[in-house]
Amino acid sequence: MKRVAGHVPWWVLLETRGRRSGEPRRTPVTNGLRGTTLWIVAEHGHGANYVKNIEADPRVRVLVQGRWRDGIAHILEDDDPLARQKTLGRNLNSALVRIAGTELLSIRIDLEP
Repeated sequence: MKRVAGHVPWWVLLETRGRRSGEPRRTPVTNGLRGTTLWIVAEHGHGANYVKNIEADPRVRVLVQGRWRDGIAHILEDDDPLARQKTLGRNLNSALVRIAGTELLSIRIDLEP
């Protein structure tokens, strides 16, 4: 059975629109789903292409638990990404993001129910 990012419990697939092309761009991110909110800590902050795409168009889709959900992404400049990681409980992933990260940045995605 082929597994995709949306079917692995610790990953979701984030779909943004390319800021220049308008084409869908998909990026696996850590599953920080809490209710109807998806939290992401971007390890390369504003340098990440998906963050640049969100800055151009905050409307996104997320493949989570096997189904696509629409949402609006919010870049949270004033949120503490290290504190945010602690609330998500993904200790190994959080450690890897801190080690490899160049500019941690919190993103909140409000999903439609």
